Amino acid sequence: ALHARRCAVPIAAYAAIFPQVPRIVVLTGTDLYRDIEFDAAARHSLALATRLIVLQQAGLSVLPPALHSKTSIIYQSALSLTPIVKNPGARIGEVIMIGHLRAEKDPLTFMQAATKVTSPAVRMIHVGGALDPLLGEQALATQRRTPCYRWIGDQPRAQTRQRLKRAFLSVVTSIMEGGANVIIESVTSGVPVLASDISGNRGMLGDDYEGYFNVGDSQALASLVDRAVTDPAFHARLRAQCAARAPLFSPAREKAAVLELVDNCVHQSGRP
Repeated sequence: ALHARRCAVPIAAYAAIFPQVPRIVVLTGTDLYRDIEFDAAARHSLALATRLIVLQQAGLSVLPPALHSKTSIIYQSALSLTPIVKNPGARIGEVIMIGHLRAEKDPLTFMQAATKVTSPAVRMIHVGGALDPLLGEQALATQRRTPCYRWIGDQPRAQTRQRLKRAFLSVVTSIMEGGANVIIESVTSGVPVLASDISGNRGMLGDDYEGYFNVGDSQALASLVDRAVTDPAFHARLRAQCAARAPLFSPAREKAAVLELVDNCVHQSGRP
């Protein structure tokens, strides 16, 4: 099951009807960083689960210690795309944010950063549908008054990955994440990430990563963008740090981890 809270009813029903059959629950960002603290049904799902999956290292620390022994860390994966070889001295770049316009993704920070970036050649591009119509209106307003900002709406996935591959930087402004797919796709495309300093992003990129900014701090994000443009060594360092994390996100690694978990569950349940 995916989502402890959203699937609480079917998880409970399944446990009642098939008490001996293993139950694996994958915990999302809203599970880890919101629901299990406030929602009794979500916590009950944790108790009923035979095994839990978190999608990045830091997710384990959010769970009560009593649950650690039945929790596996399985990073999601993406096929690697051959990185675009960029001129180390290049000053022009597309800074891309991929994610639907909704509160958890905090697109306002990206919009506000676009008004504060000083490097004239930077283009701040936002890909994603307006799940919150008000945020869509704010994106259009930002686009009208900010030459470097464009909101291009939802785009086909393959086209978005190709655009990401060509980007200078990828930005994640979320206030909560269980394990952001856009980080995986950026890293496996050779594109450095600037990310909000939250547990879920640290679990993906590591505690020593140099590309974090405080949640909601648009000036800090703008400053990081400007620094990456004007300081090629900084951009190269971010790229190298991301490349070091890439093996975590290989499809073969994810497949092996899932198969091992399922095999262990079946073996422990005594089922043939």
